[in-house]
Amino acid sequence: MKAIRRTFEPSDLKAAVAPVGVDAVVSVQARQTVEETDFLLAHASKNEFIRGVVGWVPLVEEGVENVIEHYKAHAKFKGVRHVVQDEPDVNFIMRDDLSRGVSQLKKFGLVYDILIFERQLKPSIQFVDRHPDQVFVLDHIAKPKIKAGELEPWTTDIREMAKRPNVYCKISGMVTEADWETWTPETLRPYIDTVLEAFGPKRLMFGSDWPVMLVACPYSHWWQVVNTAIAGLSESERDRILGLTAVEAYKL
Repeated sequence: MKAIRRTFEPSDLKAAVAPVGVDAVVSVQARQTVEETDFLLAHASKNEFIRGVVGWVPLVEEGVENVIEHYKAHAKFKGVRHVVQDEPDVNFIMRDDLSRGVSQLKKFGLVYDILIFERQLKPSIQFVDRHPDQVFVLDHIAKPKIKAGELEPWTTDIREMAKRPNVYCKISGMVTEADWETWTPETLRPYIDTVLEAFGPKRLMFGSDWPVMLVACPYSHWWQVVNTAIAGLSESERDRILGLTAVEAYKL
């Protein structure tokens, strides 16, 4: 983990994305504190290329709508995420208090990012069905077991999730689910092809999981992997995945 045991600033991110032509990003929370939400929004205020922030708010607490309203006053506050993948209860996402909090997001025009492992996909589908009018972004293609080379039951479940038209999917966070030292683009290709077929370019967006991804590859390498995987699509379809889907989903 030594590759990421240091401070990362917006200048580091800009230096990583600029060489491949990425001119705007959305920053997404990692810690479950409002202090980090404030931290990300402060960076966004000072850096034009950070076009949006997906922060954290205490969704399970009473009165969370007041916290959401406070942050919605910031023009770059675009969504909310909870690190569901770290919750020991596989059915955590089905908690009534979480659903109550998420139900507040639609009236503020905010996205909810779903961060899970593949074992949490089935309850997450039920969760999405509780909120048919809420916009969701499924992060990291739901973290399939890439290192083990397993496609099922992830393939079946991801296709089922994709039937929900209010769910977008982010092609990101894959190299850290593979073997950090030995993965190749061919290792990842079956998983990318599956989400391409399931969601289509209009609901897929490029993502990086920077700087966590640096334990397995640099940003530029990941950008090239995804571009190669979608090279057979039309220009307009590639444009969707590489930017326009995110613009639409997060209202950038």
